Amino acid sequence: MKVIPTQTPPLLQKEGRIEMKGDDGVVVDDIDIHLVTSTESPEFSHFKWAISHSSIIGLDAEWKPVRSHQPTFPPVLLLQIACQLINSEDIVFLLDLSEITLPSIYDLLKDVFISPDILKLGFRFKQDLLYLSSTFREHGCDAGFDTVEPYLDIANIYLLVLHQQQQHKQTRRKPKCNKSLSSICHELLGISLSKELQCSDWSLRPLTDQQKTYAALDALCLIQIFNVFLHRLLNEGAFRNLAKLDNSSFDLGLKQILSENDISTRILRTTYPEAVEMVRATMIEYPQKLHDELGAILRKSSSNSMPMDYTLLQVVREYGDKIVLTESDGKPRTSKKKGKSKSSNGFTVKERRIDYIDQWQGPAPWDSLLGGDGCPKFLCDVMVEGLAKHLRCVGIDAAVPYSKKPETRELIDQAIKEKRVLLTRDAKLLRHEYLLKNQIYRVKSLLKNDQLNEVIETFQLNICEGQLMSRCTKCNGRFIQKPLSIEEAIEAAKGFQVIPNCLFDRNIEFWQCTDCNQLYWEGTQYHNAVQKFLDVCKISSTA
Repeated sequence: MKVIPTQTPPLLQKEGRIEMKGDDGVVVDDIDIHLVTSTESPEFSHFKWAISHSSIIGLDAEWKPVRSHQPTFPPVLLLQIACQLINSEDIVFLLDLSEITLPSIYDLLKDVFISPDILKLGFRFKQDLLYLSSTFREHGCDAGFDTVEPYLDIANIYLLVLHQQQQHKQTRRKPKCNKSLSSICHELLGISLSKELQCSDWSLRPLTDQQKTYAALDALCLIQIFNVFLHRLLNEGAFRNLAKLDNSSFDLGLKQILSENDISTRILRTTYPEAVEMVRATMIEYPQKLHDELGAILRKSSSNSMPMDYTLLQVVREYGDKIVLTESDGKPRTSKKKGKSKSSNGFTVKERRIDYIDQWQGPAPWDSLLGGDGCPKFLCDVMVEGLAKHLRCVGIDAAVPYSKKPETRELIDQAIKEKRVLLTRDAKLLRHEYLLKNQIYRVKSLLKNDQLNEVIETFQLNICEGQLMSRCTKCNGRFIQKPLSIEEAIEAAKGFQVIPNCLFDRNIEFWQCTDCNQLYWEGTQYHNAVQKFLDVCKISSTA
């Protein structure tokens, strides 16, 4: 039977509080945050206490945005650790790695990362761990960090939740996760998680209150999403019997067994009990005993952390994963072309380049932090040319290559010159990612509507009803500021475009593209297209 220590956390001044608000503005949680700048501070003592009283933590890291290819990894400047205490209270610590002497916390963090008593949560945390390990090695911790276990990625948790939903709908379509963390938070928690400060300068001190809140929320939401997943598991009966176990039942004597019907009937129902009844009777105490034995065997870290409860241990055994960095992970990717190497049998083989960045990293070239104007601009290659027209229909600047069969170098030059993100489905183009830093993205979806939603979610584009059909779908041009009358439209269309006679008696306005002179009007096709993209982009009509 597990005994919870009665000691209390050290008293200290709180750095601030987070108010997690739903989309309706209602505060759904109010969490303490603590900034740790020294191992001699009371905040650090509180951090050590919280770690030893937590079975679940959320991990995230921040570093100064990298504007160009660098020979080394950027140093991590802030490590966020959200803790869910044994009493289910949440608390967030911000470890300022630019202020703390890193060797003084290395052993503690390494123990936490590999402790079997603490489930670590992250969102595509491998890159964060890579940068974190590099940062500590540069400060004298030669081994760095190479393992996080047990670990659960929130992207995988989202897939599991999505798979459960699709099973209820009896669909065989395999789920996939192209969503950002903010999109997952919006869908599962009903909370809007702003990512505007992601690319702010994290090297400046002191950190602003907005930066602290953003950093804390990024780690805290991981725990909240996991709790949604765990709640659904319990509701669907995956661990129903385990969730109902009560430690008080383990110490019942014969008198209590005889006086309580629900227990005595399992053991004393007949003179010759059935085998199944005997099994049921012993199963009351067996899982907890098994858990205690497993906890004693598995605990190998030097930290004084509490063992997981049995339900959480079962989740880890069923869904748990780990991050393991290899020797090749510990080196930044170079822009050198890979040559040919000989295999052991003497044949010349082409060396394969693996682990291309398949997820959008950011920031985009139009980001204001890079001097951009904030207006998204894309270049769609021939494999996603249909996506270009869909993007134009929702008001996004989407160009296509100059030629019908462009060379790779032509695509790269056009993207760089016009400061666009190249969209493609050709995985081979990712080989040139070193030339297009933050300017190339491989679209995973096959259908145009799905591709459109993927791009909107990945790049967090804000689409409103007023943007729909505001660009020329033919050439990507803009429309004239003042609409044309029917007489002006007829004149403009001579020898170029035919205007249907049925429009002559209708009082409608015409719009002309400033680049290709194509004429448009608000007819049946226009209204059908607007309604289509309202539905595809899930926009609420103001009409």
